[in-house]
Amino acid sequence: MRALLAVFVLLGVAACTAPDDGGPRIVVTTNILGDVVRAVVGDEADVTVLMKPDADPHSFAISAREARAMQTADLLIHNGLGLEEGIARHVAAAGVPTVEVGALVDPIEYRDGDAAGLPDPHFWTDPVRMVAAVRLLTDEIVDHADVDASAVRARAEDYTAELDALHADLRRRFAAIPAARRVLVTNHHVFGYLAERYDLTVVGAIIPSGTTLASPSASDLASLTTAITRHRVPAIFADTSRPARLAEVLASSAGLTVRVVALHSESLSGPDGDAATYLALMRFNADAIVGGLTRTN
Repeated sequence: MRALLAVFVLLGVAACTAPDDGGPRIVVTTNILGDVVRAVVGDEADVTVLMKPDADPHSFAISAREARAMQTADLLIHNGLGLEEGIARHVAAAGVPTVEVGALVDPIEYRDGDAAGLPDPHFWTDPVRMVAAVRLLTDEIVDHADVDASAVRARAEDYTAELDALHADLRRRFAAIPAARRVLVTNHHVFGYLAERYDLTVVGAIIPSGTTLASPSASDLASLTTAITRHRVPAIFADTSRPARLAEVLASSAGLTVRVVALHSESLSGPDGDAATYLALMRFNADAIVGGLTRTN
């Protein structure tokens, strides 16, 4: 009887871990790209997103089961360009068709700081590049997953239209910021693409690096304080997934009158948050940036 029970238990475990219907499976590393892929795929494939809401893409980790999902996917989609530092070895070892989106959307390089000269992975802050990302992802999904190509391409066109509308709205809103206030200071270098697209200037970052895993030196903070004072920066923008304490300390210790404004720069929020989708994230950030740079008191 015990042996028979053990067999039933093992069969039950196997049933729970087996794919539901044997349909196409797509694994996406970051939740921003995951949201875009789900918008394009619809119910044509099972989409697994590894990065949890409000996580840091530079440091999030995955379970053994999630690593296995990467190795058995029909298509693995990752941001690339060094963003997903915590799971880079899993991506490299997956052994399945893989697309590194950041490398294929005309990446720019960091201009200063520790990462100067290296490719900047934060391309999603530019909706125009996200249009290019959607088009290449659509081709990759159709090529590697057994989906209804017509349905996927139709959804991709609808989503591209939403991205075009987002870009038009952001271009109008950012253009209204006075010339003297078109400056950004952030936790780390994350808005290079947005600044380039909408004619803003990044004058500094608290962590002068492309990753949140670095730390600022005393000289870094002194240089940043000088830049903030020279450009009369009205606000410092800190990611909601990282404590704003350092930004607040900088403003306080330097005797600066500068607000600390929270952004969802590298991760979606939970479903009930302000940035539950990529489109919502971009609009939330636009509201925060425009408000932070134009507020007079």
